[in-house]
Amino acid sequence: MVADRTESEKAYLLDAIDAFNRRIFIVSPDYKILAANDTAIQGNSRDLVGRSCHEALFGRKQPCATCPADEVMRTGKSSLRYDHWNDSRDFDETMCLFSYPIYKGDKVEALVMLDFDLPALKNMEEKRLQSNAFLRNLLHSAVDAVIASDPSGRILIFNEAAEQILGYAVEEALNEITIRDVYPGDGAREVMRMLLSEAYGGVGKLKGYHINGQHKNGDLIPISLNASIVYDANGNKVATIGFFHDRRDEIRMQKELENTQVQLLQAEKMASLGKMAAGVAHQLNNPLGGIILYTKLVMDEYDLPEEATADLTRVLEDAERAKETVKELLEFARQTDQEMKPQDINEIISRTIFLLENQSIFHNIKIEKALAESLPPISGDAQQLNHVFMNIILNGADALEGNGVLSIKTWHAAEKNRICIEISDTGPGIPDDVLPHIFEPFYTTKEQGKGTGLGLSMVYGILESHGGTIRAESKGGEGTLFHIELPVMEQTRKDEKIG
Repeated sequence: MVADRTESEKAYLLDAIDAFNRRIFIVSPDYKILAANDTAIQGNSRDLVGRSCHEALFGRKQPCATCPADEVMRTGKSSLRYDHWNDSRDFDETMCLFSYPIYKGDKVEALVMLDFDLPALKNMEEKRLQSNAFLRNLLHSAVDAVIASDPSGRILIFNEAAEQILGYAVEEALNEITIRDVYPGDGAREVMRMLLSEAYGGVGKLKGYHINGQHKNGDLIPISLNASIVYDANGNKVATIGFFHDRRDEIRMQKELENTQVQLLQAEKMASLGKMAAGVAHQLNNPLGGIILYTKLVMDEYDLPEEATADLTRVLEDAERAKETVKELLEFARQTDQEMKPQDINEIISRTIFLLENQSIFHNIKIEKALAESLPPISGDAQQLNHVFMNIILNGADALEGNGVLSIKTWHAAEKNRICIEISDTGPGIPDDVLPHIFEPFYTTKEQGKGTGLGLSMVYGILESHGGTIRAESKGGEGTLFHIELPVMEQTRKDEKIG
């Protein structure tokens, strides 16, 4: 409580108030002027006191719409009004810009009304608005999505990048959804839990967290989130803000890179095994030829007992099977000459199907073809490519066990300038633990004597030598799909005869 002032002190204070070059009014809670300084009285008569401020100053019957006294009476605290210069009145009339209460005990006894240098105050407000506009433009032009919400989850900031990723219009996000709509399930609660923990970047911070955001249509969008808690001057939590970017392209590129790495490793493995296979095949070819030749001579030139003939027949069959394996090894090693010519991939596929479809294994198998017309040619060896499609189609027929659908589709992927071929079946599919190994040499799930495990390895090697790729997709019980891509022949050779 201020000590009682002397009459001299009171006189000085009154003189100071009168000398102050801004207008000061003391007003009762019911808008009656109780006192005014000399600056306020200038241009007005001394009978201001006792009259309502709005009537005495502006000739109005009702209090001004923007009177700060209303705010003071409602809150008991001072009030500064910025909206006067949006009023239709001249600046000179807008004197009631700042008001604060005079208390008597716990009750507001009167209010002080002051004006300011309006041009200076307006300049401050314009700078504030410019600063807000700059911040708003900065947020909306950000590459990353920015979303802020208050403690209840109501969204306060939602920029254009967030709009593009999540599908909500900015106004829609600000007025119709909460942060719980952005992070599905318990995602919003989980983010807050981590923000309050020391373990994820310190209390109040979350760095590089991978989570799903939910699009307006319900789709889940993988995002990378950096978030923080916003506190006021008293340390109270007033908002949370998150910056995040869409990870779909990143994930797609990562998968493509992983596939490329797998193909490179497979290519290196094929090259090494190819050299070894070629050497082994050449070493075995001559002795196997001798075994077959002399076994036939013995059987033809000598009158042998039936048991001996049966034994030699078994030797001959085993030798011929071994020679067939050697032949496959040589093909796997790509030691045969390639005759690269312009080829119509549809013609090669149709020729392969023609050779196979009348075999007994295909009698109850429906072959569906969707071969795109007018495909550009590829450069390839027709015999080797025929071997590729024959191997995959026969594998599909084996999987179907004589009953099901085999589908073959071709198209031109213009953006990559490659011919795409898909061969799929409705068989039982390939188990997850087997799928990564199907292109490895000598890997087979067939019974002993029914497969060498070289078929798909040769397919892989042939396609690689043609600049192509192959991958397999399969789920248990849902069949298998082989996707093949081959490069379109260079423009300079397209005029060559296809055949």
